[in-house]
Amino acid sequence: MSVRTHSRWRRILSRIPLRAALACVKPIALVDHRLYMRALLPLLRRAGVKLDGAPRYISPSAFFDDFDRIELGDRVIMSSHVSLLTHDYAWTTVLSAVGKLEGGDEAIVRGIRIGRNVFIGRGALLMPGTVIEDDVIIGAGAVVRGRIESGSVMIGNPARRSGSVHELYEKQCGRLDTLDVRKDRVA
Repeated sequence: MSVRTHSRWRRILSRIPLRAALACVKPIALVDHRLYMRALLPLLRRAGVKLDGAPRYISPSAFFDDFDRIELGDRVIMSSHVSLLTHDYAWTTVLSAVGKLEGGDEAIVRGIRIGRNVFIGRGALLMPGTVIEDDVIIGAGAVVRGRIESGSVMIGNPARRSGSVHELYEKQCGRLDTLDVRKDRVA
C-alpha cells in the first residue's frame, strides 16, 4: 500500500468515531437547541473546525466536508441542509479533457471562513475558498463562492448582492406593525 493510500485510509477511519458522535448529538436538537449546541461545539473543535467565538445555531442537517478546513465566527446561524464544500473534483474532469490526468482523481481543496454574526439560509451551498465577512445574510438556496463583504445580503445561484443588512433593517422597520415577529428568549 502506498504512503498516499495509507494516509487516505487513516484519515477516513479517523472520521468514523467523530461522525458517530455527531450522529448521537443530532437527536438532542429535536428537544433542546441550546443543549444540542453545547454538545456540538466541543465535537466540532475536536474535528478541527476553528471556532472564533460560539456559533448561535448549526442545523443537524448541515454538511461539513473537511472539518479542519472550516472557520466559524461568533453568532453564526446555519439553517437546515447547508453544505460547506472544501473540495472540487471537477478538476479531474478538466485534467482528463486536456489530456493531463495521470492516474486517480484529483481535487482542488480550499478552506471556508465565515465571520461573526452571519445567517446562512436553508439549502445554501458554500463553495471551496469562500470567505464570508461579518454581518452577512446568505439567502436560502444561494450558491456562494469568493469573498462576501461585510454587511451584504446575498441571494440566488450564483449568489448576488441584493442589498445590505442596513437597507433590510430600514425596509423591515417600516412594516413591523404588519409583520408577525417571534422573539425567542436568550439563555
